[in-house]
Amino acid sequence: MNNEDANLPIFDVQRVQLRFDISAEFVAAQVANNVLILALSSGRILRFDLDNAEDIDDIDLPKRPAEVGVIRKVFLDPSASHLIVSTSLGENFYLHTQSRQPKALSRLKGIQIECIAWNPSLPTASTREILVGSSDGNVYETYIEPSTEFYRREEKYVKNVYHSTDGPVVGLWADTATGRPEVRRIVLATPSRLFHFQSRSGRHGVDSGSHYTRLFEGETPQIRDAPEANRSGPAGFSSSPDPPDNAARGANERAFGWLCGQSILTGVLADPGTSDPAKRTVTEAVSVSKSKFHPNQGGSRTAKEGFRAIAMTRFHLLAVIGERLVAMNRFDQSMVYDQRVLDSEQSMLGLYVDQQKNTFWLLTSRDIFEVVVTDESRHIWQIMLSRKEFDLALQYASTPSQKDAIAIESGDDLIKQKRFYEAAGVYGKSSKPFEDVALIFIDQDENDALRRYLLVKLTQMKKSSAMQRIMLSSWLVELYMVKLNSLDDAISSTTESTEGMTVEKKNEGLSHIRREFTEFVTKHKNDLDQKTTYEIISSHGREEELLRYATAIEDYGYVLSYWIQRERWQDAMSVLKKQADTEVFYRHASVLMEHVPTDFTEVLMRQTDLDELRLIPALLNYNKTANVPLNQNQAIRFLLFCINQQGSKEPSVHNTLVSLYAAHPTTDESALLVYLQAQSAAHEQFYDADFALRLCINHKRVRSAVHIYCAMSQFSAAVDLALRYDEVDLAAEVADRPENDQVLRKKLWLKVAKKVMAKSQGISAAMDFLRRCDFLRIEDLIPLFPDFIVIDDFKEEICEALEEYSRQIDNLRLEMDKSADTAQNIKDEIKALDQRYAIVEPGERCWLCRLPVLMRQFFVFPCQHAFHADCLGKAVINMAPVAKGKRIREVQAEIGRGLVSGKRKDRLVRELDGLVAGACVLCGEMAVKQIDQPFVTKTDDREQWAI
Repeated sequence: MNNEDANLPIFDVQRVQLRFDISAEFVAAQVANNVLILALSSGRILRFDLDNAEDIDDIDLPKRPAEVGVIRKVFLDPSASHLIVSTSLGENFYLHTQSRQPKALSRLKGIQIECIAWNPSLPTASTREILVGSSDGNVYETYIEPSTEFYRREEKYVKNVYHSTDGPVVGLWADTATGRPEVRRIVLATPSRLFHFQSRSGRHGVDSGSHYTRLFEGETPQIRDAPEANRSGPAGFSSSPDPPDNAARGANERAFGWLCGQSILTGVLADPGTSDPAKRTVTEAVSVSKSKFHPNQGGSRTAKEGFRAIAMTRFHLLAVIGERLVAMNRFDQSMVYDQRVLDSEQSMLGLYVDQQKNTFWLLTSRDIFEVVVTDESRHIWQIMLSRKEFDLALQYASTPSQKDAIAIESGDDLIKQKRFYEAAGVYGKSSKPFEDVALIFIDQDENDALRRYLLVKLTQMKKSSAMQRIMLSSWLVELYMVKLNSLDDAISSTTESTEGMTVEKKNEGLSHIRREFTEFVTKHKNDLDQKTTYEIISSHGREEELLRYATAIEDYGYVLSYWIQRERWQDAMSVLKKQADTEVFYRHASVLMEHVPTDFTEVLMRQTDLDELRLIPALLNYNKTANVPLNQNQAIRFLLFCINQQGSKEPSVHNTLVSLYAAHPTTDESALLVYLQAQSAAHEQFYDADFALRLCINHKRVRSAVHIYCAMSQFSAAVDLALRYDEVDLAAEVADRPENDQVLRKKLWLKVAKKVMAKSQGISAAMDFLRRCDFLRIEDLIPLFPDFIVIDDFKEEICEALEEYSRQIDNLRLEMDKSADTAQNIKDEIKALDQRYAIVEPGERCWLCRLPVLMRQFFVFPCQHAFHADCLGKAVINMAPVAKGKRIREVQAEIGRGLVSGKRKDRLVRELDGLVAGACVLCGEMAVKQIDQPFVTKTDDREQWAI
């Protein structure tokens, strides 16, 4: 509602001007779904579309008024799809919205229709089952379906379902329960009685019987009689229109008004599906006498005028009294509108309600008035508040200030009733001063109510009010602790409390408060100061609540310490799995590694940002007490994970792993050796070799120590260590390692041989060992034999050695002879070079400049290529390396200046000839090196090479 609507009156009457002249008077009218029906005294029926004033239908009855009588009433269903016309001679006609030709209802002929209860489902193709009230007190059920066939009747059937002895039926209303169409309700009004029927009717077919027969025959109605003194006069019935979609109350709840003479009864028709069937709906209706509408006019003429018509809005009763239109609030019967609208000469047709569009119309024989309603619910909340119907007041309140006033009043009323806990919830949503409410609960010692009030207040408070939220939250923690302590005291006592609570109920209450506390700290953990909260809970000695709070704020360090102190290791591990604070792992690693090594290691291996160096002390601690095989040692498992899976290169990690392997009491060092070999295979060594060697020697890990010596290329030390522990085979393997140093290799094998000689009891063992080495000879081993040994024991080996030496001498002699022959051949070829010559033909040209070669000094090569000396020099300079080209230029310059002579000149000339004519530039080594040069250069004529 905006401010403009708030200043407007709730009701106002506006005359509707028609755009055409009507000479005849209106005799009947009806409004539905923004469609206005006007029946004229001439027998015409006008159908107006109120949304479009140009859309007008002019319809005539099939017969003249002299034959069927004057139209007395028209009935239009709420959807404006079906129109029934009743005349003064009992003729009734039906007109569908898509037709312009009314059809006579032959089965209803002779019935003076006073009212119709349309089908609640509001069908448009047909009327479905409807109830028709007549002037003789009968109620008929009929089903009208339009047809284009001439001989077919419009109504499928007509059945008399009820008869009233109290005069004509002036009002009918039928509806069904929301979502339950089988639950039906009917309100029937006569001038002296009001009936209310409600039942679960069966489903009957149209041909087999009536839908309403069983309801009327099988149900006893609720009846309300009209006051005896006011029965004379007009009678009528009206119900309020359909509530809007955003209505506060149920969609199927309506107000009704029953005009009976000089009084009006008004009440509410609740939804039959949700209300108590036994509720006395019509019997609780409130009677409003005529004097309520003009209390100050005494016995004047106006006061003697009676009611002429009524209509119900959602919250008000409209009535025409004499020439005035009045509106009364049906809740407190206060007058909200009283205005003279009609002229004394005007004949009024009635007040009409458009059920679907929620509009109201006052029609006379010549004029049409619209009763405009503006925000009629604006004061309803105040009325409900004065009646202490706070729920309804809240439904009708539209502004925060209105809702706040209702909350304060409701809370005050609950306090008077000593319903403190309920009052706390209401006060929490109000603006009542905080200190006033808090003192009320403190004075009454109502901690539960105070706790609820603070909780509601906290949820209503803005996030920006950080300090206030912290104070409220801290106070709530204190109240929770007090409540828990009181429950613990009650449980520990042997007698029941004053309220008679059993021990089981006390325990249940304790569990409930603990759950509530947990939900509170979880929801409002950001509003709690951690230090203050810990102090409050600790001051009450509530360790379990401390644990719940620490869990809620994810203070896993505290929770973990709590479970560790109580040696509840699985609970501790459950907490550890939920957090990722690395400091918690470092702080508790030692104790957890000692008691739950496997689970703790699993958790460690799932972390991605741990510093393994800070865990080494815990791993070493665990290793001291862990008496398990190597494959079950969790420290070794974690270190291997860091190295193999995470690729750790930290020397401390590798050294720790080596120390654990070396110090383990097992005699099997294969695991350590596998690790060392893997490091060597990867050509990486992240452990300290000196440290590892010292550990291996101290713990007699001979094979591992030998491997480290070999990795350090200290083969001699490795052999000595292996022989010291009688590992001859291992020493022999090491002796074969230095393949590129045969001297060292022989030296190592001699050490091994010496050990073998010392251990063996006969020469045969030495000979067997000798066969393993392919370069030790018998003469190498003879110095190692004992001083007193019989040569017969190895005569055969000596003979074999001498024969081998003889064969080697013969082979060497043959090689020497071949070498002498080769040397002599070389000498002969050298002598022949002095007599070698080449023939140069007279016309032969230089292979570089293509001029005759005999023109100047030239060189001829064995390949028969001939070059001028200067041409060859230039070519060699261009093709030779930079240093060689530079030297050629220097020698040429020195000879060209003529400053040298004699032997020096001869030497320079020989040097130049050697540099220039060392090889042919076309087929020699220099030509091969020029293979990447192109055949066609920039200076060449490319046309000569064209294909």
